[in-house]
Amino acid sequence: MYTLHYDSPLGGILLAADEAGLTGLWFEGEKYFANILGPEQQERETPALQRTKRWLDVYFSGREPDFTPPLHPVGSPFRRAVWELLLQIPYGQTTTYGALAQQLAAKQGKTRMSAQAVGGAVGHNEISIIIPCHRVVGTSGSLTGYAGGIEKKVRLLQLEHVDMSRFFVPTKGTAI
Repeated sequence: MYTLHYDSPLGGILLAADEAGLTGLWFEGEKYFANILGPEQQERETPALQRTKRWLDVYFSGREPDFTPPLHPVGSPFRRAVWELLLQIPYGQTTTYGALAQQLAAKQGKTRMSAQAVGGAVGHNEISIIIPCHRVVGTSGSLTGYAGGIEKKVRLLQLEHVDMSRFFVPTKGTAI
């Protein structure tokens, strides 16, 4: 496992990759910071980490990157299925936990799926920003559930020029 630090306009970010691709992207101090990293890691700029840094440079310049670095998310089949849906949310757009639950249920041939279970998988996304969990909001417009903190979620959505007029920050309770 290889790691690299990246200084973003929103604070420090730790990147992690193995030989297959990017396994982690965490804001320093976020809720599940580096929780998949074992004690054995080297700070080294691998090709996957170089591409990730380039992607982040483009993204934080306010433009949509036209490439994706190699990704290697580590998680259960359910979580990986949810993360695949996250990758389909277009830049500058949002969706809800409920809509993701409906998509996943349809994809798996089920009549329904728990939005809370989907929310748990979204919240445990180890590759934030690139797997865009910040684009998921509550049905009511609540900007809820971002492990990096609600203020970073707001800034990421603003960077993507999302119309923020229909959203609000909850006063209590969800990963603030």
